[in-house]
Formats: sequence, structure tokens, C-alpha cells
Amino acid sequence: MIFMATKKTMSILFVLIAFTSLQLNAQSLSDLFNKDNINKVVGAVSGANKNVDLIGTWSYTGSAIEFESDNLLMKAGGAAASSTVESKLNEQLLKVGIKPGQVSFTFNADSTFTTTVNGRKMNGSYSYDSSLKQLQLKYAKLMNVNAKLSYNISTTELLFNSDKLLKLVSFLSKQTSSSSLKTIGSLADSYDGMMIGFELKKQ
Repeated sequence: MIFMATKKTMSILFVLIAFTSLQLNAQSLSDLFNKDNINKVVGAVSGANKNVDLIGTWSYTGSAIEFESDNLLMKAGGAAASSTVESKLNEQLLKVGIKPGQVSFTFNADSTFTTTVNGRKMNGSYSYDSSLKQLQLKYAKLMNVNAKLSYNISTTELLFNSDKLLKLVSFLSKQTSSSSLKTIGSLADSYDGMMIGFELKKQ
């Protein structure tokens, strides 16, 4: 009788443990596959959801283009049109001295930064608004410009409206009037909802 009671008690305990385990597993699976955790995994793989950390030196590698929506991209002609504009923009930026390997942005922890163009250095301060994904660059008392920041761990993009890009390129290249600047302006205004700027790679 004692043996039978013990056996029955053990069976009940086993069922309770199994049921609890199932609940925990179900909860774990639910947690694992919820939207927030999936986004965290994707962000960890792509680097897109990391906290923005600009500290260090970022080298210019070429132009960057982004449309405000997929609809505007398709209206402009899709990826082929975007690639064409990017190629033409690279060509014109080269003519005003904005070249890969010759332009860099160094961001410091004290909110100061230095832009280097062909060995010439320009200092300023910066701030980042995470809610707007907007980076504000202040070159002393000379110029202020806002950029949309498309951030990744190893690469990032500074994107501007056409007038802001022209203002920055003119400042960095020390050119106020040239056919290349006019062409850059025409390219920047060629499609609705298009932002253009610089692609940077972390050194």
C-alpha cells in the first residue's frame, strides 16, 4: 500500500513537472518569436538597430541616395534610375574635390568633429536627434547644416535636401560657382522625394 501510494505520488509529481515545463517552454517560445525580439535579432545581424555611435573617423566612399518612400523610388524609375543618378553625382563630386580617400569626418566624444578634405581641416560641433534621426553639423560660426543619418555599425550615410547638399559641397570644396555645382544641383532636383549625400565607412 505504501509502495502504491508512493508510485501514485511520483506520477502526480511527474505530470505537474511536465505541465510546468510545457508552460515555460511555451512562454519561452512566445518570447522568442515576439515582434520586438525578432527585430532585435535582425538588428543584431544587420547592425541597423544598434545605438548610434559615431565616435571615430569615417571616410567618404561615394555618394548616397535615398527616396522618402518605395512609391517615389518606383515613380523615379526604380533602382536603375537611382544607380544612374548616383554614378553621375560621383562624377561631379570628383570634379570639385570630394573624392574617396580624400574626405573624412572624425567625431569626438565631446561633441566636436573635424572634416578633412584633401588635407584641409574644418572643425565644428555636432548633435544628434534620435527621434528625427537627424545629425546637426555646426562649422564654428561659418555654417550649420542638418543631415538625415542612416546609420550602420561599419557604414553610415549623411543625406541632405538638395539645397543643403549644395551648401555643404560648396563650403567643403571652396567653390561657390562652377558647372559641376550646377550639375549637382540639377541631379539633386531631378526626382521628387530624393535625398542625396555621402556614404561613409568606419576606419
